[in-house]
Order: sequence, then structure tokens, then C-alpha cells
Amino acid sequence: MKGHIFKIHSDFYYVNTEEGIFECKIREILKKQKEQIFVGDYVELEQLNFDSKQAFISKVLKRKNYIPRPKVANIDRVIIVSAIKEPDLDFEQLNRYLCFCEYYNLHPVLCFNKNDLEGEEEIISKIKSIYEPLGYDIIFTSAIEGNGINEFKAYLKDKITVLCGSSGVGKSSLVNAICPNLNLKTKQVSEKTERGTHTTRHCEIIKLEDNAQIVDTPGFSQLRFDFLMPAEVGGLFREIAPLEDDCKFSDCLHEQETGCNVLANIDKIDETRYSSYLQFVKEAKEYKKQVTYGGKKTETRAKFVHNKQITKISSKKRQISRKKTNQNIDKEI
Repeated sequence: MKGHIFKIHSDFYYVNTEEGIFECKIREILKKQKEQIFVGDYVELEQLNFDSKQAFISKVLKRKNYIPRPKVANIDRVIIVSAIKEPDLDFEQLNRYLCFCEYYNLHPVLCFNKNDLEGEEEIISKIKSIYEPLGYDIIFTSAIEGNGINEFKAYLKDKITVLCGSSGVGKSSLVNAICPNLNLKTKQVSEKTERGTHTTRHCEIIKLEDNAQIVDTPGFSQLRFDFLMPAEVGGLFREIAPLEDDCKFSDCLHEQETGCNVLANIDKIDETRYSSYLQFVKEAKEYKKQVTYGGKKTETRAKFVHNKQITKISSKKRQISRKKTNQNIDKEI
């Protein structure tokens, strides 16, 4: 039996199948192989008994894509939700989301919520001047006033869409505006910290009308580029990548190098984008330093055989083969 994971809560996996919803655990062999299972994965199930709605996940089917934070697989679109104000728009955080989408080859849509607030014409103009020339789709919405909700809804039709963004930007409010019956929890932004608080506690795929499915995710802000080399960061910025080929040095990081084509065209790059680039390079340098100087080889508990990960057997538990036994006898003789 095959199914689609729509929610993971604690150690339980909730799977949609043709025979209904099953509450599942995963087979021990998958735990030993350290198989990561995401919301959105298509899986094979083994039903406990005929009448039960409980089962074991025995196999994870091949994914077409995934993102690690939030842990979601097989998605069609990412909508990055930001607030124009309350909390104030964080350009660096927005650029983080965009670069992660570029890294995982996902098409992002920029949604700027809380468009009902007054006196925000300047920030809206700045948003358009930065991101429209880069080819990103942009929509402005207000979950309270209903502005842009139909356009937002059109992006969801016939798609599995991930909504991502920091806490308090209005992801749950937007979903409630589309489908009031869901009544997702919402909270006001804290006046003391000027930050949102988590209302969504786990990832969950929610079915809407027009064959739309959205992945409601918890707010998160700890994305870091501590998994790739500094020279790879430039390729994640659409305005920097085309300029890199004409730099004097192939490993140019576009900071202060001689003959850097990016620095020669720095007037074409928005200040907030270049500032974000420098910060991401700094994080990538920390990763490079860790790999270069802090590497301590450790024995893994798994290995790959025929492109499949299997658990290693301890030498103490491994049974001595007949061939090895015969070789030892020959040596003694």
C-alpha cells in the first residue's frame, strides 16, 4: 500500500492513502539506515492488520525535490511570506530564503503581507526596485483587508506549496483568509520584542479547494550557509552569478580582490543584497575552516552498497566466514 505523508508529530507519521488516513511508525531497519523522512514523502506501508488504521512505513519512494528547513519533500512551489511592517521587513532574512530556494532549484514567489498598513509606499517601492528586475514573482496581500488574496489563491491552484517565513508575518492568517473553516491559530506580534511568536508547531499539508495543498510550517530564522564553500555563494544571487565569469581569478569572492568584475559593477547591485552576500560568504568561510582544519575522521555506522545505505555490523558480532576459517586452518597447518 502506498501513501503520502501529510503530517509528522512526535514519532508518528500520518499518511493519506486510498484506504484512508493511517497513523504510522517507521520500520527499525529505516532507523538503523538513518533514513530521513519528510512531510510530503511518498511511502510504502505495511498494515498491522486488516481492521487497523495503523501501519509501518517500510520504504520511502524517490523524491523529485526537498528542502531541509522546513523538512518538506516533493513540493511544486515555495511562497516566501514577509511582513511589510510589524515586524519590520528583514532583507537579509528574505535573501536567505531566496538563496536557499536557488540552491535547491525551487521557484520562489515573494509574498509581502500586511499591505493594509499606512505610510509604507517607500518600502513597497524599494521592494519592487530590488526584486522585480531579478525576475521574482511578487504579490502584496493583506489577510485583514483581503487585498491580493485572489492572486495569492491563484498561485496555490493544483500545486503543493510551502509557505515559509519568520514568525508573526501572517502565514496562518493568509491561510485563514482563503479557508476560514480551518481557523488556524494566530497571535499578535510582541510589542516588547517586536517579533512574532510560534503559532504553528509542526509541518502539515493542508488540503484546500481547487486541488490546492499548502504546507503550513513553524516560523524559523536560524538558516545558515554553513554547508557550502565560499566560492559557491555567488551563484545563488541572480545579479552576481552572470558577472562572476569575467573576474580575473576563478576563486574570486568579490570582497576586495584585484580585477573583480562584480566590484567593478557594484553600482548595479542593491546594497542590501550585497550586504547579505558578504554575510553568507562569512558563514561559508567558517564551514571551510571547519572542514580544512577541524576534520577528525570518525567511523560511520553505515555504508553504501549498490547505491543503498545499509547498517554496518560490528566486528565483534560479525560471524567469521567459512573461507576465513579455512584460511586460518591452512596457516596453522
